[in-house]
Amino acid sequence: MIVDTPDAESVTGHAADMYDNDRRGDGFVFAHTQVMAVNPDAHQAFETLVRAIVPSIGVRTYELATLGAARAIGSEHCLLAHGRKSLRGGLFDEDQLARLVGDPRAAELEEADVAVIEFADKLSTDAASMDDADTQRLRDVGFSDRQIVDIALAAGARNFFSRALLALAVPVDDVPGLTPALVAALRAPGEAARASARISGG
Repeated sequence: MIVDTPDAESVTGHAADMYDNDRRGDGFVFAHTQVMAVNPDAHQAFETLVRAIVPSIGVRTYELATLGAARAIGSEHCLLAHGRKSLRGGLFDEDQLARLVGDPRAAELEEADVAVIEFADKLSTDAASMDDADTQRLRDVGFSDRQIVDIALAAGARNFFSRALLALAVPVDDVPGLTPALVAALRAPGEAARASARISGG
């Protein structure tokens, strides 16, 4: 990564809060936090967007949309970070989380959960082909119009954040508190995406 990031001793305001949150939680500042601190107003706006999305769909559905999008994109940063959040929040156990990232239909999820992941996947990989049938599937499993919009916003927001990190070649830090087996499972989509890119690039 060639972007110069703010020095820990010079940050103020929201950027300082970003750094402090990482230090309090993990004892160091993640590379993705440092690069987002280059424009702390944009990061703060992203957090405001997330706070506007979560109330209607709840944390579990938000994390499913997030993991579904990050999985489709191959974002190791977000798979590791949100995998840990989901694990610590008791949303999934380690085995279920690993299966969710590998094959959502093998993770013993409710049909509504699978619908969210697959909607986020398609939004992240082929949004131009989406039509009313994709929205209808979410409605059929019980989501309201507001919730459907917020699921789309959650997946779209993850695309914004994850793709920015990938585009800037931000290093992927080790995330404390995860077993080696779960780390390998969470990083697998990113490794597959890189392999595919190498093949496509000749």
